[in-house]
Amino acid sequence: MGHPNFPPWKRTNTRQWRLLDLISIAFFSLLFLFFVLFYTTLGGRRVVGPSTIDPQQRTRIVVAIEEGMPNGKIIEACPASEADHMPCEDPRRNSQLSREMNYYRERHCPLPEETALCLIPPPKGYRIPVPWPESMHKIWHSNMPHNKIADRKGHQGWMKREGQHFLFPGGGTMFPDGAEQYIEKLSQYIPIKGGALRTALDMGCGVASFGGYLLAQNILAMSFAPRDSHKSQIQFALERGIPAFVAMLGTRRLPFPAFGFDLVHCSRCLIPFTAYNATYFLEVDRLLRPGGYLVISGPPVRWPKQEKEWSDLQAVAKTLCYEQITVDGNTAIWKKPAGDSCLPNQNEFGLELCDDSGDLSQAWYFKLKKCVSSTSSIKGDYAIGTIPKWPMRLTAAPLRSTLLKTGVDVYEADTKQWARRVAHYKNSLNIKLGTPSIRNIMDMNALYGGFAAALKSDPVWVMNVVPAQKPPTLDAIFDRGLIGVYHDWCEPFSTYPRTYDLIHVVSIESLIKDPASGKTRCNIVDLMVEIDRILRPEGTIVVRDAPEVIDKVARIAHSVRWKPTIYDKEPDSHNSEKILVLTKTFWKL
Repeated sequence: MGHPNFPPWKRTNTRQWRLLDLISIAFFSLLFLFFVLFYTTLGGRRVVGPSTIDPQQRTRIVVAIEEGMPNGKIIEACPASEADHMPCEDPRRNSQLSREMNYYRERHCPLPEETALCLIPPPKGYRIPVPWPESMHKIWHSNMPHNKIADRKGHQGWMKREGQHFLFPGGGTMFPDGAEQYIEKLSQYIPIKGGALRTALDMGCGVASFGGYLLAQNILAMSFAPRDSHKSQIQFALERGIPAFVAMLGTRRLPFPAFGFDLVHCSRCLIPFTAYNATYFLEVDRLLRPGGYLVISGPPVRWPKQEKEWSDLQAVAKTLCYEQITVDGNTAIWKKPAGDSCLPNQNEFGLELCDDSGDLSQAWYFKLKKCVSSTSSIKGDYAIGTIPKWPMRLTAAPLRSTLLKTGVDVYEADTKQWARRVAHYKNSLNIKLGTPSIRNIMDMNALYGGFAAALKSDPVWVMNVVPAQKPPTLDAIFDRGLIGVYHDWCEPFSTYPRTYDLIHVVSIESLIKDPASGKTRCNIVDLMVEIDRILRPEGTIVVRDAPEVIDKVARIAHSVRWKPTIYDKEPDSHNSEKILVLTKTFWKL
């Protein structure tokens, strides 16, 4: 007999509905248990997992980390498959974009809410890298178990597998007998020795042997290549301890100031310099210092079936009054004029001077221009032959910097200050500067490059980063004979994981704030997760900032699995800064 309070049409289904209720209760109980276990381990340590589905939940997690979570909550590891992940050069995202002018191979970053909040793990078998200078010639295979380049380019001397190591004989496609011999050949036509040349740009660099062997001549090369079918050529370069980063010459300017490089080199880089009305050649011209040298080795220089491209290349160079120094086999060398002595008049490419030269050094997401950069628009002595030779140029005031128009007192004070600060780092902070443990260094807020200049006697190189929202001082850094890039720290950096041994940052919160309004543009947790991505295990972060900021970063550090130590400022410092030294722990999946 049915329940008297149920209508007749419901009485027959009472047991069925009770069963469904029990199933629903069980389902939601299991779901609740899953989330409890997801955020709470048996040992009492809570783990924050990747949050890519629910932006609001991700925001809540970030806020909780910033405010200081109890019970040692840490951010979870990303899957092992993400060991080499670069958020802004992710083929899974970029392959859907336009192929025109290689747009799809440039930077394309996900929104923060689309990014997993997790820490990139090292690959299985990862070891502390081989120290410099031994790393120039060999690295651990287990740190980068990618055999594609060795299989395809081994016969050209790029690299080869031998036991537990990859070996680098120093060859390249256009110099299979070795970079040393190739550089010696170039020195017959270019003043490679003697300090006249200091900064170089190696386009489509492979594993960067050319840049590596230039170091013996005190020439500091910025090597770059896109993430392409070889996948990891820049990663190999950085593992070797050679300056490099991921980039593509496509629709936008490269992130460098105008007239920063003394030498631009392309060895089979396959850049179509004369395409799109010579747009790519014009970008090279923007980057090359007056009186500097352009070397193109390989196609189209005297290359079979590329006579038209070779003829066009010569015509563009002639239109801009580049002096052809030599054509030696498949290697062509030009010298850029020291000034605007030759202006493009009537020519088959329709080249004209840029109307507005005030934006020559703007290079962060700045579209390529189809006009010629005017050197006369920038005041100061910065041409080859007038700029001091290396190493004198390191300490000479770079007079063309926009921030130094009223004098050089600020610059000189900055240089002296950083000499004192670096001495304090070495003597009092237990940082391994000057030892084989540190080779690749990044200064995230470089200003004039004073930190890098103070390390001139150490066996290191420094990637000087000038934030895109701050005054454009990168020209001064290049005039000093140092290298660097523009970057916005609300986006990931264009490099592979586990790239740097030491990362240095002054005023870390200023990197994520709008300089005009002071409002926060992104959050410091994502920034610290990005720093963790590009830092090697057991690597070091040095942060200088106000005491309250230092306390905040130290609090968050536990969630990123870093070990923090707070120090007072130098004894002779007159500001209220503190110094935070963080060590990335070597954890594994």
